[in-house]
Amino acid sequence: MAVLNIYSQNENLKLKKTTNMKNTSILVNANEHVKKGEYEAYLSYLTEDTKWVFVGERTLLGKEAVRQYIKEFYLAPPVFDMEKAIEEGDFVTATGNISLKNVNGEYDHYVYCDIWRFNNGKIAELKAFVIEKKP
Repeated sequence: MAVLNIYSQNENLKLKKTTNMKNTSILVNANEHVKKGEYEAYLSYLTEDTKWVFVGERTLLGKEAVRQYIKEFYLAPPVFDMEKAIEEGDFVTATGNISLKNVNGEYDHYVYCDIWRFNNGKIAELKAFVIEKKP
């Protein structure tokens, strides 16, 4: 098992690697595109038949469904940081914080635990546990 601690505030990204973490590096690179609003570049990291499960909310099947989700929910690039990542085989489990701009122009803040599955260097699956932070 490999553990990666990530300390990130927007562009200041510092990685501490304990072993080879190929899939975690792919995820970090993909997420940099999301932070910059480069959604099509981000989507290139996904398999065509990717499956995203937001536990208790919805399931997205395929890259096109993810593209539509991004159009609907990312009114501005999300602000997020990954606190910790644990990689084992084809899986990366990541925890962190994410803030999404709402229709009122304010940000809603969440904590997350994501379980990512990779297939040949691409994101094949996501199981996301997302909890809204209360003021």
